[in-house]
Amino acid sequence: MPTPTRRNSVAKPTVADLAAAREVFEAAEPRDLFYRLSLHLMEQAEGPCSPFSRAEALSVLLQTWNHSYYQRLRIPFDAAHFAAIEGLLADHSRVSGEFAERSIESVTPADETSVRALYSAFEAVLGKTGASKELHLLALRFFPLWDGAIAEIAYGLYARDDRDYWRLLCATAEQVLAVGGEAGLGRNPLKAIDEYNYCRYTLKRIT
Repeated sequence: MPTPTRRNSVAKPTVADLAAAREVFEAAEPRDLFYRLSLHLMEQAEGPCSPFSRAEALSVLLQTWNHSYYQRLRIPFDAAHFAAIEGLLADHSRVSGEFAERSIESVTPADETSVRALYSAFEAVLGKTGASKELHLLALRFFPLWDGAIAEIAYGLYARDDRDYWRLLCATAEQVLAVGGEAGLGRNPLKAIDEYNYCRYTLKRIT
């Protein structure tokens, strides 16, 4: 397993911790609807007669979970931005597709170059948080999510560049293995850990 982060105190939540966080998250965060809607639209976009493109499906999450980024930087979500997202998907479809077939439990040091290059490409168009969200939607079981506060407080990652994203991925892999992996948890551990981090470090509703 690659070295995860610059600090050694990353929390390793238990199965019970993740279950408790799930209850808090469901009660406190109605925006989870948009995550589920994005996933549904992504599945539909794969069909030949879908009225939605994958870029449009991904934008549902960007315009809700990442709305403040666009508002703060006054980035218009216009035809040019949609075209840029479409370009990302086209340019990196092979690599993102390969990761979509894998679990984070399979990560090795050999993945570092591809992961960092992919994150850098998406960050250039979508910003730091948006890049992680979209990579996660493209490869649900491999790419973890982050935001500024969680990256810094929970993982000690302050630059939030491609190197830090790799560190986050490795640290998250250790957290996943600590709960017995996908088989031990019975649901997507990356989404479960994101909910736990959000409830603990953002909402401060669990310890």
